[in-house]
Amino acid sequence: MVHRCFAWPFGGQRASLCGSFTGWREYPMMLVGAEFQLLLDLPPGVYQYRFLVDGVWRCDDTKPIVRDEYGMISNEVLVTLVENNTHLQLEPSSNRRMSMDDGTILATMPTEPPSQNSGVQIAVFRHRVSEILLHNTIYDVVPVSSKIAILDARLPVKQAFNIMHDEGLALVPLWDDGQGTITGMLTASDFVLILRKLQRNIRVLGHEELEMHSVSAWKEAKLQYYGGPDVAVMQRRPLVHVKDSDNLRAVALTIIQNEISSVPIFKSSTDISGIPLLNLATLPGILKFLCSKLQEQPEGYAILQNQISSIPIGTWSQHTGRASNRQLRTSRLNAPLITCLDFLLEDRVSSIPIVDDNGSLLDVYALSDIMALAKNDIYTRIELEQVTIEHALELQYQVNGRRQCHTCLSTSTLLEVLEQLSVPGVRRLVVIEPMTRFVQGIISLRDVVTFLLG
Repeated sequence: MVHRCFAWPFGGQRASLCGSFTGWREYPMMLVGAEFQLLLDLPPGVYQYRFLVDGVWRCDDTKPIVRDEYGMISNEVLVTLVENNTHLQLEPSSNRRMSMDDGTILATMPTEPPSQNSGVQIAVFRHRVSEILLHNTIYDVVPVSSKIAILDARLPVKQAFNIMHDEGLALVPLWDDGQGTITGMLTASDFVLILRKLQRNIRVLGHEELEMHSVSAWKEAKLQYYGGPDVAVMQRRPLVHVKDSDNLRAVALTIIQNEISSVPIFKSSTDISGIPLLNLATLPGILKFLCSKLQEQPEGYAILQNQISSIPIGTWSQHTGRASNRQLRTSRLNAPLITCLDFLLEDRVSSIPIVDDNGSLLDVYALSDIMALAKNDIYTRIELEQVTIEHALELQYQVNGRRQCHTCLSTSTLLEVLEQLSVPGVRRLVVIEPMTRFVQGIISLRDVVTFLLG
């Protein structure tokens, strides 16, 4: 046996060591002077190891580094009887294969820049995520027993939205009795579009007509006003749906590519009797299932401990210097509600952070909050152009009570973000500065799943 002293001289509150010589179990290290140390008796051989420093997996960049067949990065050391507890140092440019008889490393690899290591970690992690999603179907995440609301497309618009409000629904499948199947979805966006038309005096539905005009008639009218030159094509477009035998990756891609929040799951059996709808597939359900699988073997996913500031995910403020695919929008309490709704629809996003004059987070207005106006027909007694976001939030509080703003920090790890977003009811995290609550960015469920799928 050979005495081998492992050291971590780069700071931290606590540190542990794990490696191939411990079966990758964690062994706590002791603080000796300015560094953490652990002395082990090891038989001669080649070993890989990593440090767990303050809950984050780390490697010593001054020591030899290797990558396993899955792309995971570790330090590597050769223990020999003649070295007498000295660390072997490699020349930075060395990548030679040498003989064990020479008393040197069997195989070595030069240290790569952090950006390259991060890219490799992301690619490997995405591959593993895809493997999990490909080998499980949406049926694996559908609740065994649950109820789902379905509305008849012949219902009057007013009654349909009142039901959605009373049941706390932001969307609901529509049943067409003539076709004997689910033919569409009624969403909070539909309610917004109706209000915009009513408030701007463009004749689609008068207030009195809402009690008589059916949902199916509104859907046809919406195509006429928003469908553009391809209205006929849109009318023939079948309902986007998935089968209960579809794998999770295909379902997630269906939701993301069609820019929808959920997708109906149809039974794949040949029996066409009864309602074919099994349930609704959502990104929260898929992410929760994925997190449960990742937690079964967390040590195999080093990227989960990376800070989100180092990962290409989310929408960020220009003040952070980070690039984003779209602009981060915020709004003030005194801004008109109609302007906020226009932003949400035009940017095809589900929420917008509400900030004070210093840019600090006060609340979040979500597209689904518009359903609060359906209570007691509030929407018939207001003018959207005259309603501020502050007033709209007060109505939301009166109807549903105050809620928590879910936030994270730029230093939060990817694992922490995934765990927060897998909690039921959490759809987004606002990235804030810890002291000022200044809004730095926003990370949605869609952002996370898009990143995971690559």
